[in-house]
Amino acid sequence: MSSLHALRGMTLHFNDDPGTSDEPRAGSLEYHQDGLILIQEGRILKSGPAQALLETLPAGTPIEQWPDQLIMPGFIDPHLHYSQLDVTASYGRQLLDWLDTYTFPEECRFSDRAYADEIARAFMEQLLANGVTTALAFCTSHPSSVDAFFNAALERNMRMLGGKVMMDRNAPEALCDTPETGIRDSRRLIEQWHERGRLEYAITPRFAPTSTPQQLAATGELLSDYPGMVMQTHLSENRQEVEWVASLFPEARDYLDVYSRYQLVRPRAIFAHGIHIDDDVRQRLADDGGAIAFCPSSNLFLGSGLFDWHQAREQEVRVGIASDIGAGTSFSPFQTLQDAYKVGQLSNQPLTPWQAFYAHTLGNARVLDIDHHVGSLRPGMEADIVVINPRATPMLDRKERHAPTLMERLFNLMILGDERCISATYVMGKKRHESPSH
Repeated sequence: MSSLHALRGMTLHFNDDPGTSDEPRAGSLEYHQDGLILIQEGRILKSGPAQALLETLPAGTPIEQWPDQLIMPGFIDPHLHYSQLDVTASYGRQLLDWLDTYTFPEECRFSDRAYADEIARAFMEQLLANGVTTALAFCTSHPSSVDAFFNAALERNMRMLGGKVMMDRNAPEALCDTPETGIRDSRRLIEQWHERGRLEYAITPRFAPTSTPQQLAATGELLSDYPGMVMQTHLSENRQEVEWVASLFPEARDYLDVYSRYQLVRPRAIFAHGIHIDDDVRQRLADDGGAIAFCPSSNLFLGSGLFDWHQAREQEVRVGIASDIGAGTSFSPFQTLQDAYKVGQLSNQPLTPWQAFYAHTLGNARVLDIDHHVGSLRPGMEADIVVINPRATPMLDRKERHAPTLMERLFNLMILGDERCISATYVMGKKRHESPSH
C-alpha cells in the first residue's frame, strides 16, 4: 500500500532570512493561499499551489483538508530543560535563587527512572501539543534521565537533541558528578544514542559556575573526540551570575573566555541567553561560530535583562529564539514570540512577524545546523509539519473578520495565540497530535 498522501490548506515556509523590515526580502518566503504538500515515506515530495499539484496526483491519493488553516514546518526550540517541566511557573526569584529553590531539588528526583520516564513522556506531549517537533534539551546529571528523554523521543520518531548535564561543584551532592564520571557517562550515552533514528546527542556542561576547570578541560577533549557534535551551555544570563564567574575564573578576561580557554566555543556551540555581553564578546562568538539562544520569556520572568538582538545580528552572531522551559513559562512558540516582541519594543528593536516565524522554523534549524533535515517545506525535507488555526480563540476569530493580510495574521497569532491554535502536529508525515476541538 502506498504511503503517498497530501495536506491541503494555506501553506507558508521560509527559503531564507526575510530581513528586519516590514517587507520581507524577495524570495525569502513561499506562501500559497490554497497550497498542497505531498508526503511520501515521511518526507515532503512536493509542495506548492494546490491546483497545479492536484493535476499530477495519482487517482485516489488521500488528501487531508485544512481549509482556512495555516500549514507550516514544525516549530523548533533550541533551548529548554525537560527536567524542569513541573517547576515551570514557580514563584519568580532571580536565577541563582531559583536554581537553588526549585530547579536543583526537582532535578534530584530524576535519579528515579520511572519518574524520569513519566516527565519525558509528558514533555514530548507538551511539545507536540504546541506544534514543536524538534528541540535541544538539557537532561539532568543522571544518565538515566537521558535514556528516558531519548526513549520518549524515539517512541514518537521525533528529531530531538539532548544530553546529560555535567556539573561537579556548586550544586547538591546528589546532582554532582566528577570530571571522570561525567565524561565516562557522556561517552556511553553518545555511543548508545547519537544518530540513532532522528536523535542527536549534545555535550552539556551546565554552566561555568558548576564545572571545575578540570571538568571543562575534559569536556573540550570530549568535543575534540566527536567533532561536529552540538555543545550546549549557558552564558551571561544574570549580572550576579556574571560576577560569580569572574570570581571563580579570575584568569579569564570574561565569561565567554572561560569557555574559549577549554575549546568550547566553536560551530554548533549553543549558548543560552547572552544578555550581559559586549561587542568584543559578540565578535568572538561570531568569529568562532558559536550561537546564542535568546530566551525572552525566562529573561523577563527571572528579571535577567533585555537581550540585544539587533546588535547580535549586526555583528553576525547566529541567534535562535527559545522557550527555556521551566524558567520560561510556556511551551507555545506564539507566547515566546510575544515576549520576544515585547523585549524588542523596550529596546527599540521591533520584531516583525516575518522574522519571528522564520526564527522558529528555518532560523532555529540553521542555528542547530539541521536545516538539511527540517525547517522548511522544500522537497526532500522530513515532513515535520504544524497546522495552525488562525480563528482558534474568540479574539483571534474577531481579528480574522477584518480580512487580515498575511503579515497581520501572523502578528495576530504571535501576540494572541497559544496552544489552542495548534490543530494538528505531524512527525515524519504521521499525525502525532490533533486538537480535541478539531
